[in-house]
Amino acid sequence: MSQLALLGGPAVKTKPFPVWPHYDEREQQALTEVLESRLWWRTDGTRVTQFEQDFAAFHDAKHGIAITNGTHALEVALAALGVGPGDEVIVPDATFVATASAVLFCGAMPVMVDIRRDTECIDPDLVEAAITPRTVGVIPVHLGGHPADLDRLVQLTSDRDLFLLEDCAHAHGSEWNGKKVGTHGIAGTFSFQSSKLMTAGEGGIIVTNDDEVERNLRSVHDCGRLPGEWFYSHYAYGSNYRLSEWQGAVLSVQLERLEEQTARRDTNSQLLDQLLAEIAGITPQARDTRCTRNGHYAYIFHVDPQEFAGISIERFIEAMNAEGIPNQAAYPQVHQLDMFQNGAYKTRLCPDQAAGEHAFLKGSFPNSLRAATEDYWVPQYCLLGDDQDMREIVVAIQKVQEQAENLA
Repeated sequence: MSQLALLGGPAVKTKPFPVWPHYDEREQQALTEVLESRLWWRTDGTRVTQFEQDFAAFHDAKHGIAITNGTHALEVALAALGVGPGDEVIVPDATFVATASAVLFCGAMPVMVDIRRDTECIDPDLVEAAITPRTVGVIPVHLGGHPADLDRLVQLTSDRDLFLLEDCAHAHGSEWNGKKVGTHGIAGTFSFQSSKLMTAGEGGIIVTNDDEVERNLRSVHDCGRLPGEWFYSHYAYGSNYRLSEWQGAVLSVQLERLEEQTARRDTNSQLLDQLLAEIAGITPQARDTRCTRNGHYAYIFHVDPQEFAGISIERFIEAMNAEGIPNQAAYPQVHQLDMFQNGAYKTRLCPDQAAGEHAFLKGSFPNSLRAATEDYWVPQYCLLGDDQDMREIVVAIQKVQEQAENLA
């Protein structure tokens, strides 16, 4: 095999992966129509409302509430559920900071627990062990698009009268036992940030089947108003989390592609699973048999450094990038983020809670540590490629492995 591209040889990947974000004349037409309508605000327009209905229907949900971004979707959902000072919400230690910071936004404590080694989603056994009298809910994250164990989590939360709020930022179109994510619990939140499976640059949505929760969500996201009431009546806490008509127009078109793109990502990921099974030291994120579709925000695999001459994950990433295979960084451990280690998070807590002992700061999280320091994430847009693209990813890994000693 030719010399590594990092050391001066030719790169494996010469044909580029599909570009992202994807758009065509349909987005251009939709934006032109909004422009010419002069109805750019969702309160006067119809684009956001139509998108809410269509996205909710796609995920078998009764209601959709479009939000400014995915982080705000979590914040609005928690506020609508009444989370407040003194409460605890259990979250995984492997996720984007927003899953935890949204809990702090409400003045409550995010309690981190480790993930499962195989699926890299929150471990239900550890969730159960972390429940205290202060626990009000659990936020599982469908990491990379793979659903957490929703059977077990639904049972755990329903038996203890806790809410289950699904963080579906990676999981548009993912399914568990044939049912799309987002409605297994009380609500589900999605993100439309630029790297996500459909995008308007920024944006988010909350889906739910609960009429009372939907009413609370709409109030929180629209300055405390209530549907059908006088515009300047404000009945409860709320702020301006409304999406614009521009984003509603773009997202409606993006949604038209989601089914086909999800199917393509899922098919390509299963091909990679088969091919990578032949490479020692490469372990793809496991797929639970109950995961009937994975939206695949990323294709995640673990790299055993011992099978690659002991090189660091940083060196492996450097070599893969030189071969033309992009990556996006795995999430650092949440409990190790500066805001938790330096105590800044305590400023969001009530005094007695802030003064308490927080075991998660010194807890053992071997699986989230492994995921943060030894995982490679192939971005979702690569999975929109063809059979050749998938095989070139595999060839690049083989090439790095065969010549890893030259990188050590």
